[in-house]
Amino acid sequence: MIKVTSKINIQHQEEVEQVIEEARNTGATIITEPHKAFWGGYSGYFQDPDGHLWEVVWNPDLVIKE
Repeated sequence: MIKVTSKINIQHQEEVEQVIEEARNTGATIITEPHKAFWGGYSGYFQDPDGHLWEVVWNPDLVIKE
């Protein structure tokens, strides 16, 4: 199990891959590549250069207001 320090909720599934790729390009270590989660969402995990663990997640049941 990954102990997450921070979470980024994304409005669209495709954005998870974009955020993970941006993190990779800025020096983050990818812990888990984006993947379909057992509960129906889509997520990936990275560790930033300061050591903080992040979850990037799209939840189909979560409505994000602008």
